[in-house]
Amino acid sequence: MSEPKTNAMRILEQQGIAYISHAYPHGEEPPDGATVARLLGEDPVTVYKTLVTKGSKDYYVFVIPVLKELDLKKAAKAVSEKSVSMIPVKDINKATGYIRGGCSPIGMKKLYKTVFASECDECAKIIVSGGKVGLQIEADVHDLIKSVHGTVADITL
Repeated sequence: MSEPKTNAMRILEQQGIAYISHAYPHGEEPPDGATVARLLGEDPVTVYKTLVTKGSKDYYVFVIPVLKELDLKKAAKAVSEKSVSMIPVKDINKATGYIRGGCSPIGMKKLYKTVFASECDECAKIIVSGGKVGLQIEADVHDLIKSVHGTVADITL
């Protein structure tokens, strides 16, 4: 039986973007990004996490390597805000339509300003959440950026 499609997968298909889905085992709590990379047998340099922040104007999405941390000052500058802060876990679903551990930069309730970490320029393909815990999608980095009208900036510590 095939894996049901997520919103992220449907959007990539509508946009004609090729991707590979990767399923991984998980328990009640979603694993951290380094664990996801290990479970997939992938180099963590190519596995990215999606972080959602709030500024004075709106929510902002940052896509960074799983082993890196978001620099909130650089992130704010990248979206022309004075400051941004991580949204509380309880607000993730309301803002994005996704849950913690399954938040994809593709297919959120609204197309928020999305910034990919500049490290992505060193990768041909990256892996991001497929829109649910236990599922990742791998695609050409430039196609992913284009799919969300994203930009690239230096946003990690």
